[in-house]
Amino acid sequence: MATVEIYTTTICGYCHRAKQLLSSKGISFAEVDVMSDPSRRTEMTQRANGGRTVPQIFIGGKHIGGSDELSALERAGKLDMLLKQ
Repeated sequence: MATVEIYTTTICGYCHRAKQLLSSKGISFAEVDVMSDPSRRTEMTQRANGGRTVPQIFIGGKHIGGSDELSALERAGKLDMLLKQ
């Protein structure tokens, strides 16, 4: 199973939605709360090619985007395949 990392904040509805989708599929993920550790926001922005909003999601080290992109992968039937890589 590919490693899943998600940069979040506690007040972000999109973050909650993305985490709920992953959890509903039984996928564990490493969460980085950039609100409680602001130094990690710079790391997130660099890894996400300038992406400043949360969530920023990485699967197998590859940046896939945010909650909308994660949901689109699921709707297209591509998320499971990506997670298995």
